[in-house]
Amino acid sequence: MEINSLIERMEKLKVALAEINNHATKVEASLRQMAHSTHASPSDPFIMGLTVFILACFVGYYVVWKVTPALHSPLMAVTNAISSVIIVGALIAAGPLEAGISAFFGFLAVTLAAVNIFGGFMVTHRMLEMFSRSK
Repeated sequence: MEINSLIERMEKLKVALAEINNHATKVEASLRQMAHSTHASPSDPFIMGLTVFILACFVGYYVVWKVTPALHSPLMAVTNAISSVIIVGALIAAGPLEAGISAFFGFLAVTLAAVNIFGGFMVTHRMLEMFSRSK
């Protein structure tokens, strides 16, 4: 009895897998047709990067100058956290053995982010000292 039920389940599974395979084949054909039918031209990566840089400059300027003094210390802490994430990405860029332009910019990014983190911790430490009691 148990063997018969196992065989029936295997037959149902076989039919279900055949249906899934049929659907996957149809989806693949649709995706191939969509990929060949799109004629979107990729934009220039330099222009896209320049646009993102300019927008980041404007957003950064307005965000930094609108910060109240009470939020300066938490903002410095968040900036240090963001710089640590930048270091991880920069290490990945600086990591390849072949010395190319990406390795140079990765090294530059690691150096600048390290200076930013160190300076942020120094400023935060000095600000916190202002609130501590003198002994």
